Amino acid sequence: MLTGDMLRRSAERFPNKPAVLWQDTSLSFSQLNDDANRLANGLLAQGLAKGAKVGIICRNRPEYATAFFGVARTGGVLVNISVLYAADELQFVLAKADVEVMLVEDIFLEKLLAVRDQLPKLKSVYVIGAKGDAEGLDDLLAKGSAGYPDVQIHEDDPFSMTYTGGTTGRPKGVLCSHRNRMITAHTVAVEEALDERDIVGIVTPMFHVAALNIMFQPAVLVGATVTMLSKWSVADFAAMARSTRMSAAFMVPTQVSMMVSDPDFDAANFKSFEKLSVAGAPMPDWVQRDLFEKLPNLKLTQIYGQSEVGVLTSLRHWYLPEKLSSIGRQAYNVDVAVVDPDGKPVKPGEIGEIVSRGENVMLEYYNEPEQTKAFFKHGWGWTGDVGTIDDEGFITLVDRSKDMIISGGENVYPKEIENVIYGLPAVAECAVFGIPDKKWGEVPAAYVLLKSGETLQEDVLVDHCAAHLARFKRPRLVKFVDAFPKTPIGKIQKNVLREPYWKNMEKKI
Repeated sequence: MLTGDMLRRSAERFPNKPAVLWQDTSLSFSQLNDDANRLANGLLAQGLAKGAKVGIICRNRPEYATAFFGVARTGGVLVNISVLYAADELQFVLAKADVEVMLVEDIFLEKLLAVRDQLPKLKSVYVIGAKGDAEGLDDLLAKGSAGYPDVQIHEDDPFSMTYTGGTTGRPKGVLCSHRNRMITAHTVAVEEALDERDIVGIVTPMFHVAALNIMFQPAVLVGATVTMLSKWSVADFAAMARSTRMSAAFMVPTQVSMMVSDPDFDAANFKSFEKLSVAGAPMPDWVQRDLFEKLPNLKLTQIYGQSEVGVLTSLRHWYLPEKLSSIGRQAYNVDVAVVDPDGKPVKPGEIGEIVSRGENVMLEYYNEPEQTKAFFKHGWGWTGDVGTIDDEGFITLVDRSKDMIISGGENVYPKEIENVIYGLPAVAECAVFGIPDKKWGEVPAAYVLLKSGETLQEDVLVDHCAAHLARFKRPRLVKFVDAFPKTPIGKIQKNVLREPYWKNMEKKI
């Protein structure tokens, strides 16, 4: 199925039903379908060639939905760009991606114009919102008809590029085909039980795969209404959930933690909230306990995946709490395994790397042949995540392979130490990573964020770790912090924490 057909079919089934709710705007499926066609025809009239790259810098709002399906119908590739990039990061990504056309929200226009002279391939810029003297997206739509474009597109053609969080250096463009993302859309629709009755909250940034392909695209596929939040805050989320009768959402653990810890939390705001999908980072047990205490009817589905492979595993609510530490079984329509360095499946309980193969796996890292080659080995796409699998097929995530600490020749997995630290009631979040040591090569360091109003002495934390961990796994450095650097979907950026310790040394981060 082509991406554009997902919207077309829902528009045929539910023409007058709201497809997108945002602030005071309600856009029906038929209106979104027509706008996507107008955008596509407008771009084609400007000479956009098949496979050309169209960039977008925009917060969550209806125009993003129009761009997503409109560009897909041109045969072009929508390049989804973080609104958080500094000017030099923006210039790097746009140049690397060969972007020819930019769709930019008005509040980010100045940042784009500051680097435009360094982007010789960029031909056109269209502004979303207050356009001033610039050409606006509405002008582009006015140039296109509402009829379907006459473009031959195949499921294996590329159509979307999202960027990794850049935890190992410069961001990499994950290039995916219509078929790649179609598989993920079906995965989510089934594993998260979405249907046309749902009002789906889009509360993480749409430039990231989690919101764009793991929630927005499946919602449109099944004919659900999406309600968008442009900027996260607990108060705005609660107000949106109440006013739209939101029934489903994808959230990262940080957002869930903020929601359940909010002193103004009111369960009445979430009366319609039935389905919660969580991924992106481990969710501490205390957050889950508080969540179920405050919203006992909420059904939680934990998913695991990556930009490169979509959703790989699902842990449905009926497996809780027995399988609480697991990331679930492989999803119904993907191939997943835990393998040794030669690509052979490990035995139950043994540690290996999580891999996937099939139509869900990306085409390539765009313009990165060496990194693409390193990703595809032995017929699999290698996630870089280390885990175990039990005899029932449930996978438990151990850690990122790049985060593993080698101390005195022993492998130390930071997640094991973090799980012990989370056993202390005062701990809200923690991050463990390796720092250099002259004797042991590297040793664990622990950065800890406490819950509001809580106190914890370092010696109490160290003694707690000593009671639960072998000596070589115990943190040699403990630092209490007020906040963590995070990616847009809430992952703690350990590379940022590590960097000062490994500066001018051989450790690759």
